[in-house]
Amino acid sequence: MHARRVEAPDLPASLRDVLCLNDFAALAKRRLPAAMYAYVSGWSEDGAAHRRNLRGFESRAFVPRVLVDIERRDTRTTLFGVEYESPFGIAPMGFSRMAAAHGDEVLARAAAAAGVPFILSGASLTPLETVRAAGPTSWFQAYIPGDAARIDPMLHRVAQAGFDTLVINVDTAVHGQHEYAEKHGFRSPVRPGARLAWQALTRLSWCWRVLGESVLRRRPLRFENMDAVAGPPVFSRSLVRDIGRRGALSWAHLEHIRRRWNGRIVLKGVMSAADAVIAEQAGIDGIIVSNHGGRQVDCAVGSLDALEAIAARVDTLTLLYDGGVRRGSDVLKALHGGARFVFVGRPMLLAAAAADAAGIAHALAILKREISTNMGLLGINCIDEVARLELLRDRGGAL
Repeated sequence: MHARRVEAPDLPASLRDVLCLNDFAALAKRRLPAAMYAYVSGWSEDGAAHRRNLRGFESRAFVPRVLVDIERRDTRTTLFGVEYESPFGIAPMGFSRMAAAHGDEVLARAAAAAGVPFILSGASLTPLETVRAAGPTSWFQAYIPGDAARIDPMLHRVAQAGFDTLVINVDTAVHGQHEYAEKHGFRSPVRPGARLAWQALTRLSWCWRVLGESVLRRRPLRFENMDAVAGPPVFSRSLVRDIGRRGALSWAHLEHIRRRWNGRIVLKGVMSAADAVIAEQAGIDGIIVSNHGGRQVDCAVGSLDALEAIAARVDTLTLLYDGGVRRGSDVLKALHGGARFVFVGRPMLLAAAAADAAGIAHALAILKREISTNMGLLGINCIDEVARLELLRDRGGAL
């Protein structure tokens, strides 16, 4: 037997027992006020769509191949002509700056360092120009209203910032019912009160890192990227979050955007094969098959089931996936289902809340290592070989 020396990762003490993405939740819960933790980890209504996402992966299993030389394993993949180090990126998440100090910038930098994309949410609290400068692999996800007068200035701003990929959220015509977060005191905008003040006081380190940073650096917590200009503050007793005529957004507006936007366009939140076909015909570059992590329509089908149905109907449209990814094997199952790339949301923001930049870097490394390990155990060397694996589905208790 041969021995070889392996350098141990230089991890903070708090992360040494974090062995998988799920382990970040407990650390984040100890650092965040209850309302903020409920927002990050929560879902809409009863959480049924969120559970369907998780069950989608649990109900599918690969058939491993053996006696294959897997010493050439490589997790790199190409998406839209760009080579990435891993077949996954960081999904867009609003309010990241309230979960971790400089949250949007830290996520963008960590993604760039790991050689993967990060999608900045339109509900973010950091100017998109600042985030693009921090992470050159960043994309921008916009909440676009059905109003041409507001669309064009927003497109100009995003282009001027240097983004080459525009992600348009298409599953948020109205706000989902985030009852779980509201029961813990979280609303948008956030309404100050005694309950939230007490939660903050029990998390003094969070107060200093997040609220203190905002005051000392004179960077107000406000919606920076919902429009061509900065929006309202996060904390308000009387304001109501309004993203304009969001319910009026239609395929006609998408055609207008396609004519005006010179970069790539990706639609996030497509779950219907019929809608995917329309997107393909409209010249859209790709779609993210997603039910918003179970945060919008609780009666929606699981994202993995939707992915497989869509993959059977489209030809040239690039399919991306989001929803319920917690393991490297989940990434491989989504790729097998027809996705070219996968995005991971909640676990990455919980990692940022748990340990800032070190937490995100550790989370990205964990997921990449799990993918490589599973590739070896399944008998493949590259991402494109995932499609050749046999995948069985549990239909009623037995595979």
